[in-house]
Amino acid sequence: MKNLWTQKEAKIYSKSDLSLRIYSSRLLGRNPELVLHGGGNTSVKGHYKNIFGETIETLFIKGSGWDLISIEEDGFAPVDLNYLIRLAQLNKLTDSQMVVEQKLATLKPSAPNPSVEAILHALIPYTFVDHTHADAVLSITNTPNGRKKINEIYGKDILIVPYVMPGFILAKKIAELTKNIDWNALTGMILLNHGVFSFGKDAKTSYDRMINIVSKAEEYLKNEKVWRKYEKSASKPDLLTLARIRGKASAMTGKASLALLNDSDEAVGFSKMESAKYLCLKGTLTPDHVIRTKPFAWIIKDDLTASANFFIKRYDAYFQKNKSKGITKLDNGPKWALWPGYGTVCFGTSKKQAQIVSDINRHTLRAMQTSFNLDNWKPISFRDLFDVEYWELEQAKLKKDNQPPEFQGKIALITGAASGIGNACARKLLENGCAVVGLDKNRKVTELFDEFNDYKGLYCDLTKTADIKKAVSSSVKEFGGIDILVSNAGIFSSSANLESIDDKKWKQDLDINLATHHRILRECIPYLKLGIDPAIIFMGSRNVGAPGPGAGTYTIAKSGLTQMSRLAAIELSKYNIRVNTVHPDCVYDTDVWSDKILKVRAKQYGLSVSEYKRRNLLKTDVSSADVAELVAFLASTKSSKTTGAQIPIDGGNDRII
Repeated sequence: MKNLWTQKEAKIYSKSDLSLRIYSSRLLGRNPELVLHGGGNTSVKGHYKNIFGETIETLFIKGSGWDLISIEEDGFAPVDLNYLIRLAQLNKLTDSQMVVEQKLATLKPSAPNPSVEAILHALIPYTFVDHTHADAVLSITNTPNGRKKINEIYGKDILIVPYVMPGFILAKKIAELTKNIDWNALTGMILLNHGVFSFGKDAKTSYDRMINIVSKAEEYLKNEKVWRKYEKSASKPDLLTLARIRGKASAMTGKASLALLNDSDEAVGFSKMESAKYLCLKGTLTPDHVIRTKPFAWIIKDDLTASANFFIKRYDAYFQKNKSKGITKLDNGPKWALWPGYGTVCFGTSKKQAQIVSDINRHTLRAMQTSFNLDNWKPISFRDLFDVEYWELEQAKLKKDNQPPEFQGKIALITGAASGIGNACARKLLENGCAVVGLDKNRKVTELFDEFNDYKGLYCDLTKTADIKKAVSSSVKEFGGIDILVSNAGIFSSSANLESIDDKKWKQDLDINLATHHRILRECIPYLKLGIDPAIIFMGSRNVGAPGPGAGTYTIAKSGLTQMSRLAAIELSKYNIRVNTVHPDCVYDTDVWSDKILKVRAKQYGLSVSEYKRRNLLKTDVSSADVAELVAFLASTKSSKTTGAQIPIDGGNDRII
């Protein structure tokens, strides 16, 4: 393993031990072979001065909710060191009591909750302590003869600790094992099936020791020739099947989820191994992963329902065997699935959540194969995994009444998303937890909404069927399906009376404002049939009910679109797909309404531009955001009884009324 420490970088952080603690923590966090998504923890012992000027011996330890890769000073909780040492002397302490006591000992009220390993860090008599879940080490310890192999590799330099539950129990175990030990003879500790600890009087020593410990494990595995390189995969997953998998997983979980396909050469190669199904049912790489991944995978078979029922029965049996009084059962849904021949699929109610599962899964697959080829894959028991998955600290989170966002786990495809109404619809749905794919001919669509992890922008010329097919496929592969289609894209090219419209303008306007809506509808229907609470919203126009002079091709196209929407509502009702049309007017914060077009349209009515803009009954402005509110309502389950509707949002038009 490469040592990332450089004197040049370290010098920037040399003002204090805590600064160097930040630096070396980030170095550990940079390497996913050491820690993933909040995993691992680090600490440094120092002093904290209170308001009375008194100096308190302090453990600065990584706080809950912080990742090592990006940790800052505020991410380290300052905890009274002697208080922690006194806690270690207690005979019994529940985890919930431990959390309360550690918080009481925290010297800064705004600090995050200290790591559950704070007491253990306090007991180690070194200034710097590093803890990781190194893949290479775990690949060795997660075998039937793991302890023996670790002894062979490290000798007496490393303290070997049998697996016990993290937290107070682990701290007590370490205290027992080190009662009469010479700490100076040790460079680290390996917690079987859990992870690695290193320590030192300074940041560099502790970091160097961690890298050396892991490097020895990597070298051992290299010499054993346990890694198999996979050939380039030629597998092409059926995206409709992926959408079915996502739908089934959502049904099992009881809530909408995204599905991330990993069809890398490595994942596909693993999925084709004879031992893959066996390995995926045996447990996790390290105990805390079970909170993200559950103890085993869903093994997908041709009969999705049968394989889903098998997973549910297996998980229920696992729960019934290990439960204790007062435990609240989690949902029956899988967090990841093995799709033989095609790779793996990971699930989550957001892209971030599913990506975390996917990242963990990638590392676990490699470790499974490594351990299996070395000896066999043998992580901790299901009993031990259950204790972590149903830890009282995790159970407490379930009792919090956290209302999920309205569209959490849902997937929307929106055309014309680069600006105007389409852009506003994308933002509204994203703000309410939806995963959104935005399509547009304007390439800036790919650069929007950086603040949202659940957005994907794709260039797409809706007049080209090939572009649409590619965009729809990319959308499904990105998130796992389509639940909502907002067919919005359109143009108002120029005003012209019917007698002045040539064939070119007629064809162009009807193609963009009518035919493109049919194209995107046609390609999305197969996925919408498999969607969760599927809904389609077409963007019509006030001109449908109250046509204006000089807007012939626009009005005719929008009228045809409205009729298509009505027909779609009839045809798709048997699949529980709702189809509704929104008829906006006076929405001037869009690219459709240039100053030139406004002047021409106002002149058609014999009005000034200002009079034309407020000609509705309510004398009000209608914004893109207003239209987006209505679209979100029609996409939501609040309108689950409504289909085939045409709803104006125009400030009131006497001709319509």
